[in-house]
Amino acid sequence: MATAADLIQIDLSPRHPAAKPEWLKARTPMGETYHNLKKLARDLNLHTVCESAHCPNIGECWNHKTATFMMLGNLCTRRCGFCAVPKGRPEPIDFDEPRRVAEAIAKLELKHAVITSVNRDDDVIGGARAFALVIEEVHRQAAGCQVEVLIPDFQGNEEAIRIVVEARPEILNHNTESVPRLYRAVRSGARYERTLRLLEYAKELDPKLVTKSGVMVGLGEEMHELLDVYRDLARVGTDILTIGQYLRPSKDHLPMTRLYTPAEFAWMKEEALRMGFRHVESGPLVRSSYHAHEQAASTGLMAVR
Repeated sequence: MATAADLIQIDLSPRHPAAKPEWLKARTPMGETYHNLKKLARDLNLHTVCESAHCPNIGECWNHKTATFMMLGNLCTRRCGFCAVPKGRPEPIDFDEPRRVAEAIAKLELKHAVITSVNRDDDVIGGARAFALVIEEVHRQAAGCQVEVLIPDFQGNEEAIRIVVEARPEILNHNTESVPRLYRAVRSGARYERTLRLLEYAKELDPKLVTKSGVMVGLGEEMHELLDVYRDLARVGTDILTIGQYLRPSKDHLPMTRLYTPAEFAWMKEEALRMGFRHVESGPLVRSSYHAHEQAASTGLMAVR
């Protein structure tokens, strides 16, 4: 049986940290909107994946009035090798949380809200219902805000996927993360074909729904494998693709095999656009919700304000 070491080459020799290149440096979070959102999230007992996952773009996105809220607790039932979100046995699902998320979005007058969650393999239908509730609550409390949901795979449960799609989010996102060869190490409990099927099934349920997926680079994949993933995502009708550099959250996470250059990100963007995506966001610091409001605008959902 293959191990993580078989799938990803791990260099065990001593490392001497090198200075980050300029194109990997993010600005220090600051600004009135940033501080207001941080305080409100604490007051309403909410989590943001921006904080839990140590996102480098937190300051820029929050000051553009785009934030990613994380529902269903702050403990994930899976142990993906790249992710900084805490793992463990979660508490029962809090079905009042969607109302509080929508309240925060309304109070902050957000233009584009991204709502994600930890994996809740203990209750996939309950998790889907919480997503449906938050979509409905945001549409009710903050009618001018676009809702993007970044959902888990719900173990491929089609009823759960249908529950979310029928709540009519503006964008449905499910990240592919890596290439099939590395899935066992990178995405614990996930299946590549299941991810593709989720995105395909969402389009079957609602052909007008904007779908989106994201991929990380720098985990040991080859360029031809990445291009194959982009083709697969385009084949199932995915509208938006994000491509970003994997940055190791800690020594307990999977190692980064190499840094891709800005020129390589630009080349991948051009190649992916030729495959038929409506929008491609590709760059070293790109994450799922990076420039999410502009991605929505590029698909005709909203005007950049």
